[in-house]
Amino acid sequence: MPVVDEASAQALPTPPVNNLSNNVQAPSGALDPQLGPTPVPWDGAIRVTILVMGLDYRDWSEGVDVPRTDTMILFTVDPLTKTAGMLSIPRDLWVTIPGMENNRINTAYRWGEIYKLPDGPTLAMKTVEGVIGVPIQYYALLDFNSFVRFIDEMGGLDMHIKEEIVVDPIGPGNTVRLEPGVQALDGATVLAYARQRKDGDGDFSRSARQQEVIMAVRDQVLTLNMMPTLVQKAPALYQEISQGIRTNLTLDQVIKLAWLALQIKDENIKKGVFDPHQDVQYASVDGPDGRQDVLIPNPDQIRLLRDEIFATGGAVGPAAVAGDPTQLMVTEAARVMIRNGTATVGLAAKTGELLRAQNLNIVGEENADGLYGQTVIIDYTGKPYTINFLIQQLNIKDSVQVRNRFDPNAQVDIEIILGQDWAAQQP
Repeated sequence: MPVVDEASAQALPTPPVNNLSNNVQAPSGALDPQLGPTPVPWDGAIRVTILVMGLDYRDWSEGVDVPRTDTMILFTVDPLTKTAGMLSIPRDLWVTIPGMENNRINTAYRWGEIYKLPDGPTLAMKTVEGVIGVPIQYYALLDFNSFVRFIDEMGGLDMHIKEEIVVDPIGPGNTVRLEPGVQALDGATVLAYARQRKDGDGDFSRSARQQEVIMAVRDQVLTLNMMPTLVQKAPALYQEISQGIRTNLTLDQVIKLAWLALQIKDENIKKGVFDPHQDVQYASVDGPDGRQDVLIPNPDQIRLLRDEIFATGGAVGPAAVAGDPTQLMVTEAARVMIRNGTATVGLAAKTGELLRAQNLNIVGEENADGLYGQTVIIDYTGKPYTINFLIQQLNIKDSVQVRNRFDPNAQVDIEIILGQDWAAQQP
């Protein structure tokens, strides 16, 4: 149960049903109602990470006070290397929700809204940060009407259906059988295709279809050169669907990020879906809502999946290749603490000198809590370029030597515990 007293819980108001309390900020600068916003490239130099959430239709349609999230996809865009990625997060993942007992990850938004922790999107972002181990700057929460309206505004979506599938658009008696091949679908059918979870591996195959939809939208915008038209329509369209959108991005930022995303080549967009046989394991647990069938995360495997999506060089091990790895590391400005876990006196100080010469921000050197056979790198705040750089510099051979302990309040970003393997390499 939540860590709040019963009297306080009863007194807390709940948001209106089917109407997201909109945090959309007005676009900066003057907007010509005829032309729309001027497309300005994203001027940021730091990796952008956005948590996109869709509401649970069952809760939404039944008028539940605050719906759970039906979909969670973590998007990342790196303006420096022109790379991007998306990672789908299973709704039944059993996780620690800050300030609460363990529960399914799809309840984080709901509890954050009801118990003001401080709100739904913030609690959802903090929960996902704790699981994946990367900082999240932005969020976007969408309801079904907004998604359908956007697809219809594009004139529908051409989807390549890989195998026959039966979908159920919102509304009774609307079952549609989709045959293999390219199909022109309206917004309601695209939504039904993305939400179908009664085939294959359930949520896992559904996650893959949702990513197919996202890539199809991108391809159609590029192929038909639709971006200028969408930008021109953006103010009116955004105003129309804004009741179903809640985000901390401004309209200007949305447009800039969209233009940036369209500049990224397909081969530089990495897509990740949890593996039901490696990244999680099925279990039945006792939770706040009774006995539940859930997915228990495997932290080490999830870290490897995370690094494939968020690190330029792929899985843990190779240095960043889509750009100068030293410059990418310097840009992250990670705070690094070095601890000596060997009997070699002065090893931390010597290593600090070596790494400072490589422009690393070494904030301290001291002894570790004991002796270590292998060097260990601990990542507290999600700095993939610096982690990859250190893997090369310290000659790390085994992925188990890199550990994820995400803590946004940590005093340092990365901790290095030097082991005997590193001492043996020194003259």
